[in-house]
Amino acid sequence: MGLLALRSAVRPYLESLAPGDTVAVAVSGGADSLALAGAVALEAKKLTLKVIGVTVDHQLQLGSSEQASIVVKQLQELGITESIVKKVDVVMHDGLEASARRARYAAFEEITADAIFLGHTKDDQAETVLLGLARGSGGRSLSGMAAQTGKYIRPLLAISRKETIAACQELKVKPWTDPHNFDNSFLRVRVREKVIPLMEDELGPGIVDALVRTANLLRDDSDALDAQAREFWNKDQSLAVDELEQLPRAVRTRVLRIAIREFGGEPLSMDQVAAVEALVTNWKGQGEVSVPGGVKVSRISGRLSLSKR
Repeated sequence: MGLLALRSAVRPYLESLAPGDTVAVAVSGGADSLALAGAVALEAKKLTLKVIGVTVDHQLQLGSSEQASIVVKQLQELGITESIVKKVDVVMHDGLEASARRARYAAFEEITADAIFLGHTKDDQAETVLLGLARGSGGRSLSGMAAQTGKYIRPLLAISRKETIAACQELKVKPWTDPHNFDNSFLRVRVREKVIPLMEDELGPGIVDALVRTANLLRDDSDALDAQAREFWNKDQSLAVDELEQLPRAVRTRVLRIAIREFGGEPLSMDQVAAVEALVTNWKGQGEVSVPGGVKVSRISGRLSLSKR
């Protein structure tokens, strides 16, 4: 049953691709990504698609190179004969998990493929929502991971971890257990191993499904607000203060994020957005606001002006 559910999940995404396209499947060797690879390999046989495996060696654990080699052999057993192993150096910025993710996606960007399939499940989605709540994040963060962002596709967001484990049993492949997945020094591990089980004990079963449902509803709302902000920005790319003041705050802050991002800025925290917004809504003659990415925002003659440091 597990494998059938996974094949059904990946099928529409594969069918949306053009004949001859290249599909890369990111595989760590864990149950989720191995099951995904097996499902993609089986479904791709019906289509004229090229499937390759991609394994990222973060070089954070002893034997990581050997584990990458094992994954390549497992992919061959699943029918994926071409694989790429990318070794990366994880540069610490904001914690091991985030830094490793940054290095991993940088490696993915070097892969020539029309689509890159990722093995995130609905359990991962529920964890992401709870992490966003713990950090006091906004609606966009609480909406979790998108099923598709550009060439990145997450077809298993409605599939449980139990189903991927069952699929591996059907495929007769043995998943690797990453020791980091049981290291309670990581917040995500504590959410997975302690918080969600406690919530299910105290509130009843179905917590994961409820969190995923919340994420989907918030994503619809966030997408609608993003579309309004984009429409406003595309109309004349104006940062006239009187026009910004007329916008609902949820739209105004999104317009500011878009403007700063397109000027070369980096993603902003809520505090940074609030400081820029204050130039519009709480103007007291304050000076320019510097934001990540070397962008400066100032209010001049009734308009917000952006410049690069």
